[in-house]
Amino acid sequence: KQFGWEISGLSIATTVFFLIGGLWNVVVARMIDRFDVRWLMYGGALLGAVSLWMLGRVTERWQMFAVYAVFAIAWSSSGLTAATTVVTRWFHTKRSMAIAATSSGLSVGGIVLTPIVKSLIDSRELSGASPWMAAMWLVGIAAPTWLFIRADPYALNWMPDGEPKPEGHVVDLPGVPMADAIRTRFFWIVTIGYVMVMGAQVGAIQQIVKLVEERTTPGTAALATSVLSGASVVFRLVGGRVIPKFPLAKFMVFVAAVQGSAIVLIGQMNSAVPLMLSVGLFGAMVGNVLMMQSLLIAQRFGVRDYAKISARSGLISLTGTAIGPILIGAIRDATGGYSVS
Repeated sequence: KQFGWEISGLSIATTVFFLIGGLWNVVVARMIDRFDVRWLMYGGALLGAVSLWMLGRVTERWQMFAVYAVFAIAWSSSGLTAATTVVTRWFHTKRSMAIAATSSGLSVGGIVLTPIVKSLIDSRELSGASPWMAAMWLVGIAAPTWLFIRADPYALNWMPDGEPKPEGHVVDLPGVPMADAIRTRFFWIVTIGYVMVMGAQVGAIQQIVKLVEERTTPGTAALATSVLSGASVVFRLVGGRVIPKFPLAKFMVFVAAVQGSAIVLIGQMNSAVPLMLSVGLFGAMVGNVLMMQSLLIAQRFGVRDYAKISARSGLISLTGTAIGPILIGAIRDATGGYSVS
């Protein structure tokens, strides 16, 4: 709005962000096997803070693309691959609950921080808000990493799930080697499915504030982010308890079908209450979609090469994540609204 840039152009910057993040994720997966994951998270915290501060100094489109590229590396270094790898190592029998609790931080951030950031940008513009965003990123990642994260239970003489490590125990991580995993039908079904599911999800998430603001008021648009994130937190935790009772793949099909229906509903609603209900239904599925890819891969292929297999699957499925925002933004600009997209 400040520079008069089109929505479709901004969507391409988001695409660049996800593509670079996906490529760097492969590097992160290799580094996790060689170094303490905390060093990657500290690096991501520092680099992300610098890039968010620089975002407030952007005046040209090419500068925005450059900042997004650097921020993508920071995001991958301190994001879901690192977090879910730590959780997968520490939790075996109650992994779904552990990943649900861990990944709910994404949605809690949406509830607590997104309205604050939007308010800061509205009142100070991006240049005045960016130092605060940088501080939130740096402290919000570096402090919990230092206080709470421990990379591997075996290094601390523990077994997964809080069991003490027996005297003289030889560590032999269970699981399928990456070279074998990526040749399986299961790997490609999950990965290609996530190309489509994440393309729809991320494209919708990126545009929801703009859609609601166009059809109602800026205040309602800010509320929509809280509804989306709140529903995601609650139903992700519910999903963590329910998932063990059902076959994972069938549960994922159900979640994807409900999410797709919710996106269609959002596109057709024009008043506040139906929009909030549709956004809430969509949000209820968002968190479960995000954690199911990790659970499916961990259950099928084990811990041994989890980070590498997850990164490969994530890199391919990120093509959907990258294309989704472009498609929705382009269709929106071409048709003058969000109903078709």
